[in-house]
Amino acid sequence: MSPGKDRHVMEALGKTRIVVEDGKVVEVGQPRTDYCPIFAKVRNITHFTPESVKGNIEFRIEDFGMFTARREIEMEIFVGFGASETFMTALHRGLLDACVTACEGAGTVITSSPTLAQGIGSRISGLVETTPIPELIHRIEKAGGTVLDPETAALDQVGGVEKAIDMGYKRIGVSVVCASDVRKMRLLEKEHGVEIVTFGVHVTGIGHEEAKELIDLVDITTGCTSRYVRELIQGHALAQFGTAIPIFAITQRGKEMLLERAKEVTDPVLINTMNLPVLPEDKQPRPLI
Repeated sequence: MSPGKDRHVMEALGKTRIVVEDGKVVEVGQPRTDYCPIFAKVRNITHFTPESVKGNIEFRIEDFGMFTARREIEMEIFVGFGASETFMTALHRGLLDACVTACEGAGTVITSSPTLAQGIGSRISGLVETTPIPELIHRIEKAGGTVLDPETAALDQVGGVEKAIDMGYKRIGVSVVCASDVRKMRLLEKEHGVEIVTFGVHVTGIGHEEAKELIDLVDITTGCTSRYVRELIQGHALAQFGTAIPIFAITQRGKEMLLERAKEVTDPVLINTMNLPVLPEDKQPRPLI
């Protein structure tokens, strides 16, 4: 990569690969799925195409400065039980001391600020690759965030957890995308006597074995558009939040964290007991992959 090259790669809206350079969408791949009920409801996108994906990313760039130095780092609540919303509430209510998340232009970020955790995580999709945006990094640091590697904007959640431990945090929330990272975090948990609450994100398209291992290791996971997470979660979920893009609590501490989040959700909430998962066919994203 040439010096100063501004390049960000994200997978979003049907796990479509999108490349943004200098604030412009320069490449859009083919969507791997067709429909997501969240985007249908919030943005009226009923069919993923390269054109609709490009339009949504351009909207995000225009609306809150995604992939640019003017990127907003404090934002409105986008979904009720997303990872950033759950961590925001957990930090606010003292269930966590810090969280490790990711932000385009900064990479892995450690913060104890509830508003920053929500702001940088809100409305971001699967970030695959990013480069530093110095002005944004400066603003994140000023707002109470620690950027793991300001020089490279590295995406390294395990390194972020190690940094959080070095900073003295004992109860750490972290968004995770692969089981191998969680395995390392469980070793760190034992080695340092800390509590690491893991939230599986961006699981659309993961394989059977990866989904099985992830479910065995994480505290909470989204179902995204994953066929295997939905198939394998039975017998493991202690609680489910939402039915279209479900969030599953797998451990007691994950369940308690999501129940705390439920207290702050302003919409009416139904709580019931039943066999999980509950996945009404007409509400699911499609196709599941």
